[in-house]
Amino acid sequence: MDSEVDDFIVPSVLKACSQVLMIHLGRELHGFALKKDWILMFMLKDVVSWSVMVGGYSRNGLLDEALGIVREMQFMEVRPSEAAMISLVNLFADYGDKQMDKAMHGFAVRNVEKMGVPLTTTLIDMYTKCGDLASAVKLFGGLSKKGLVSWTVLIAGHIRCKELEKAIKLFRRMLEEGIHPNEITILSLIKECTSVGASELGSWLHAYVLRNGYCISLALTTALVDLYGKCGDTVYARKLFDRSKNKDVMIWSVMISAYAQVHSINQAISLFTKMRDSGIRPNQVTMVSLLSVCAEAGALDMGKWIHAYIDRQCVEVDLVLKTALVDMYAKCGDIDGAYRLFEEAADKDLCLWNAMFAGLGMHGCGKEALKLFVEMEKLGVRPNDITFIGLLHACSHAGLVAEGKILFERMFHRFNLVPKVEHYGCMVDLLGRARLLDEAHEVIKSMPIRPNSIVWSALLAACKVHRNSTLAEIAARKLLDMEPQHCGYNTLVSNVFAAANRWDDVAELRKVMKKFGMKKEPGLSLIEVNGSVHEFAMGDRRHSQIAKIDGMLEEMRKKLEESGYVPDTSVVLQNIDEEEKEFALNYHSEKIAMAFGLISTAPGHPIKVVKNLRVCNDCHTATKLLSKIYKRVIVVRDRKRFHHFRDGFCSCGDYW
Repeated sequence: MDSEVDDFIVPSVLKACSQVLMIHLGRELHGFALKKDWILMFMLKDVVSWSVMVGGYSRNGLLDEALGIVREMQFMEVRPSEAAMISLVNLFADYGDKQMDKAMHGFAVRNVEKMGVPLTTTLIDMYTKCGDLASAVKLFGGLSKKGLVSWTVLIAGHIRCKELEKAIKLFRRMLEEGIHPNEITILSLIKECTSVGASELGSWLHAYVLRNGYCISLALTTALVDLYGKCGDTVYARKLFDRSKNKDVMIWSVMISAYAQVHSINQAISLFTKMRDSGIRPNQVTMVSLLSVCAEAGALDMGKWIHAYIDRQCVEVDLVLKTALVDMYAKCGDIDGAYRLFEEAADKDLCLWNAMFAGLGMHGCGKEALKLFVEMEKLGVRPNDITFIGLLHACSHAGLVAEGKILFERMFHRFNLVPKVEHYGCMVDLLGRARLLDEAHEVIKSMPIRPNSIVWSALLAACKVHRNSTLAEIAARKLLDMEPQHCGYNTLVSNVFAAANRWDDVAELRKVMKKFGMKKEPGLSLIEVNGSVHEFAMGDRRHSQIAKIDGMLEEMRKKLEESGYVPDTSVVLQNIDEEEKEFALNYHSEKIAMAFGLISTAPGHPIKVVKNLRVCNDCHTATKLLSKIYKRVIVVRDRKRFHHFRDGFCSCGDYW
């Protein structure tokens, strides 16, 4: 058979394998060729065969295999084609590999003058995606002919690395050198601004387009709607959207996504209805955006309706959409529904596994998450750092301290994953919730990387719950030193001082917050009734049925008192008298939402509330009693986890 294989067949078959994604056959052919000395000899001389293999492995995302071929080529002094190198460099860019192979780096430096503009531009793009702007600028400076594409890639890279002032200077320098951007340039720069939230630079580019009389296409309008929407300016995004003509599915989806970004479920659903009435068929992107907004608002009924719509309209359910469905059911309180969908998925990718772990963690199902992880290991699915964040959260919310410690050790020793600051934050949270505050502090002190504000805030929150003023003081000072103008952390420190009756310190801290224009995040609670989401703030008086809500709140207060409930005024962190504190407790946002749920739904119907902050001790105690008094299942999702109240008990076991 060997005589039938010649120097035409090998590269031809290799190329065919790479094009039709038959990578396993390509590997076998590669191995076959290396075993045959005479074939290896002609391959050493045949740059096409080598280059085809580099390109094939790269296009299939096989970084190690592609690099292995390049190393063999360098050893044999065979120079790959520029097309093959572009494929490989693009793969580095996709991975964002900051530890780029030294041999590849040397190749780039040694051959910069020999490389064509396309490969040099691709390398510039790779360096910027890896955060190495200095190397990108050096390569750019070595270009004898700097075209629009090279300029665009360098400017986009600076935006990506959040070097916005330098990006503007480069843009102006490009204009000074007589190179003017086209729509593709503007489009790519707008997209980069969107990805990093650079709204001011995006607006500046938008103004440049308007000043210079560009014809704004639907694609550019869509990018601008996406920019303003993701930066939170849905009003202006909607104006651009309404002005656009011949709207396609993408601009509709982007506008719906903009409403999802700010959790405006009613606007998102209303726009979706208009989209259907306009005869535009939604795609997976549209449905993912809608499911996302339902997930954030905890709108299970609306989420189920969207799921049914997907089935009725035969919208293709790929893994991204399947993951969004699992996430929606989990975040809307139906963890069983999420698990059923997860089990039904024939091909589970890592994102789907991670979504399921996160969902189980939110519901305090730590043991179930660990059991599922064992199943995942048996199937040979390799976890990543996100997997362990989900698992550690699950252990934290279920009080599984020993199991969490074992997971943390296995992460490094079994899977060679170096713990990041987020994982240390999970460990501090795990230990802090379990009242092991000194051990949590020791974890912080022994960290091989600098602890960030999230780690210290986890310790401070635990100190607040368990009333450890000594460690709270240490954590508070660290937070104020690291992020003195962060409103959330200042509020947390203020609450710790208030709990310790240190009102002078509270007053001083609030003066600082006022000076810098910092405003405390208000407590908000959402409840879905008859397909509409209603939002309540503490002491809210805006609702059209406020009189009936007040009546129900008074009824709830009396029935709670009859059941032996005593208000926990220690959670009211204001320097006011006890009677005022009790009044404030009665008008917490979740209690108002529950009152509205009781007057708006049939007896026995579950009440589901989503709160943006952590539920307080008083509301937790009151809700347990209310579930028994009114014979209702009450589900509350706070910032950290789910609480399922039934017959006077909570699923968290009073551990949250």
